[in-house]
Amino acid sequence: MRGVDVTGGDVLDAIGWVIGNIGMAFVNFGVALANPGMWLNWSDREALARFIYYGASVEFFFVVFTAFLVLTVIGMAVRPFLWGMVRGLEAMANGIGRFVAWFGLLMVLQQIVIIFLQRIFRVAVLEFGPFAPFGYPLLPGPSFARDLSWWSEELKLYNAMIVCLCVTYTFVQGGHVRVDLFYSSVRFRTKRLIDMAGCLLFMMPAAVLTWLYSWFFMWRSLVTPKVSASDKLDSLLAKARIFKWNVETIAFSPNGFDAYFLFKLLMIAFCALVFLHAWAFLWRSWLEFVEGPAAEGRYLDRDAPGSSTDDLQTR
Repeated sequence: MRGVDVTGGDVLDAIGWVIGNIGMAFVNFGVALANPGMWLNWSDREALARFIYYGASVEFFFVVFTAFLVLTVIGMAVRPFLWGMVRGLEAMANGIGRFVAWFGLLMVLQQIVIIFLQRIFRVAVLEFGPFAPFGYPLLPGPSFARDLSWWSEELKLYNAMIVCLCVTYTFVQGGHVRVDLFYSSVRFRTKRLIDMAGCLLFMMPAAVLTWLYSWFFMWRSLVTPKVSASDKLDSLLAKARIFKWNVETIAFSPNGFDAYFLFKLLMIAFCALVFLHAWAFLWRSWLEFVEGPAAEGRYLDRDAPGSSTDDLQTR
């Protein structure tokens, strides 16, 4: 019985901790809005330290989580509002994805230019500018010049942009590969329950965990001394006295691409997009569960004609 009492107390403590942090989220959000200079004025090193700390803190998580809860409760009471949120988040995913998808074409064209100039003109440096539209200067003028190996390695950045920034666009379009063991054979509302469980148990936690690891991984390549997830706020504020920008520009080859910190920024963007779209998919699944089959695919903006939910489930 004693073990049961201890376990019960632990559960109550955990519930109290969650409720307390949800309540404090309103206070923390208000303080952040009222004092933007304390965390956005990066000319102040202590403000930068606060931004780094709170970006992956319990306080920030509960501010975001509480915003999700508030919007969900309002949306359950006012369904048109929730449909508007779903449409807005899906439009954002589609807008970002459709724009970034063009970098695939740019990647192909740049590779063609690299091969053409390397094999035909035997150039070692590519220049792009107003008078150098094809990687080779036609007239004297301002241009951005880098070694051929730099441009070749930069193609990885385009690929990473497509992967990280088109992930939710691909989700909206139903383009992700999935293994279906029983989903297609269950009833409509059961499918929606599975979708909601997937958002809550897998999609959101995975995005949060990836964010927590990526946040400090990114900042370690931007500032010195190095920061880590184990640093407390007081420790970071103490380090802030000797903070300085130290953007990593180490290339993997001589004269190679030297802006690999951009890949770490993309990891953060990836996590944010996935987390926000988990909201949209959860809300859409709930609305379709409540309103029935007539609401399936409502307001869904997909590119390919005929790409209905039924078509995707049979692939």
